[in-house]
Amino acid sequence: MSDRLPRTIIVAGAGIAGLTAALAFAARGFQVEVFERVARFEEIGAGIQLSPNATRILGRLGVLDALGADAVAPEAIVLRDGASLGELARVPLGKPAEARWKAPYLVAHRADLHRALLACISSEPNIRLSLGAAVSDIAFEPGGVTAIVKRNDRTEEAAGMLLVAADGVWSSLRRLVKGSRESRPTGRMAWRSLADVASPAGKALAKFAPADRVTAFLDPALHLVVYPLRGGAMLNLVALTAGDAGTGSWANRADPLPLARALSGFAAPLSGLADAAGPWTVWPIHAVDPEGAWTDRRGLVLIGDAAHAMTPFAAQGAAMAIEDAYVLAMLVAERPDDPGSALARHEAIRRPRIRRVVRRGAFNHFTWHASGPVALARNLVLAARPAERLAADFDWLYGWQAES
Repeated sequence: MSDRLPRTIIVAGAGIAGLTAALAFAARGFQVEVFERVARFEEIGAGIQLSPNATRILGRLGVLDALGADAVAPEAIVLRDGASLGELARVPLGKPAEARWKAPYLVAHRADLHRALLACISSEPNIRLSLGAAVSDIAFEPGGVTAIVKRNDRTEEAAGMLLVAADGVWSSLRRLVKGSRESRPTGRMAWRSLADVASPAGKALAKFAPADRVTAFLDPALHLVVYPLRGGAMLNLVALTAGDAGTGSWANRADPLPLARALSGFAAPLSGLADAAGPWTVWPIHAVDPEGAWTDRRGLVLIGDAAHAMTPFAAQGAAMAIEDAYVLAMLVAERPDDPGSALARHEAIRRPRIRRVVRRGAFNHFTWHASGPVALARNLVLAARPAERLAADFDWLYGWQAES
């Protein structure tokens, strides 16, 4: 390694992708500088599903220990018809899932996962986190990179061997990668709400979406997913509908009338959830074409949503960001004298998997929102497949190992 190439990684963004990357690099002996544009963290977002391919990595990094009892290990994923509430299929989770995929399937509040990541960061001497500091540009040097950082009214520089852009779906650094793709609206939006299990909405859901499982209710107009958070004391509700909520924010409050209309085809008590479970926040779903470039071999790489934001229909957005971070650190550690080669390998290795996950999400969207004969065929196929076969369908996804 050149004397001018410090063993320092610069990370732009302190979300799930950025903090996982920081921990993964620090675990391999790198110094990590993390810059986050917000001056303080707020409790934003709602629930997040952490499948075994993600929890396997988080466990290795110590994050699961920090997450502790805030996470819940659901016993199953259950698909139900929204109109009849009849069960269509069930994938066993809990202990059978952990035995099959060698890691647990967990659900948690996004803020709780973020706090766990921050707790691990705070105890890692090789990581320095700076808030209120935004990476705005990059200069490529013969021996590494220099990140241009804006902090208040000042402009600073940070030197390293590599800049990891983990600044999300609306990434400002994506423009620096030639051939990258901009985020685009998908015409879908996510309605999110939290309900106490003891609340009227929680009690109404108890029969068909109890707090020991992930339940998805399917309908041509939307699908509704319900699962427990915070030790099972809360229920996370997310409804995916057509529409565009406008600018991107986790805190967009909206009139629940469009959601009520979309739920009108559901059976009670689900048909009344728009009013019973509010307030609702609305998140416009944007995606980034995974065929765009993710790297500049001179020392810049996009990970997570900055590289390939995807729709939530496979519940893998966070998991793919966690995988990206871990694989990137592993490959750079293998070739610290040639980070450009490591970036090329990262993109070549990750792209086929991301493509497959995106295809799975598109398949879920098609089948979950099916109507008429297609919905009937779907229901017949699901009814004919035993739980073991349904679980086996996820082996390629949940059983994934970074080292392989």
